[in-house]
Amino acid sequence: MTQEYQYPATRTLYREEIKKSTFIVHIAHTPSIADAKAFIKSINEEYPDARHNCWAHVAGEPGGSHVLGFSDDGEPNGTAGKPMLNVLMGSGLGEITAVITRYFGGIKLGTGGLVRAYGGSLNNALNNIEVLTRVPMVTLLGESSYALQGVIEQHINTQFSGSNIEKDFSANIAWQIAIDERNAAQAIKDIYEISNGAVELKVKQ
Repeated sequence: MTQEYQYPATRTLYREEIKKSTFIVHIAHTPSIADAKAFIKSINEEYPDARHNCWAHVAGEPGGSHVLGFSDDGEPNGTAGKPMLNVLMGSGLGEITAVITRYFGGIKLGTGGLVRAYGGSLNNALNNIEVLTRVPMVTLLGESSYALQGVIEQHINTQFSGSNIEKDFSANIAWQIAIDERNAAQAIKDIYEISNGAVELKVKQ
């Protein structure tokens, strides 16, 4: 089951100078890989004269390897994108992409220095971001008569804000209710009671 996790609330910009090189950290909320790619593309277009636009993303729920990605964008192999990804994974944040734009200042940092600069500047940027919490959701399934539509809908909307209700109309109403997983048991109990036992919602497996 999906675990609760945090993600960036807004786009963030953070700037740091290390041995005359300027590191500009851009962080955005990217729920999908397509969103991550679009954000990376926008930074490349915004800073076309930069020597490097290195990036890393956890473009979805943290812990899923299919949502991970990184690029050194011309820096020595393993000195930029991977350290950035390690910082993102260590933060526990999800739905996040970071792009670090570097303007070279004339002093070479060396491979160890680059690893520390990219990882460190991203870590410092993360200390300044605002986050929101993604709560785990489950889907409740069930059927009811048309007579119970209003009372069910009103109860879910007033007692369990943030839920999403979908209905399919045929002989009866087929309900699909996406709800905070922590409220699922109470919602099932409430709907059973207000329908006098006529509606038994079940968690979609």
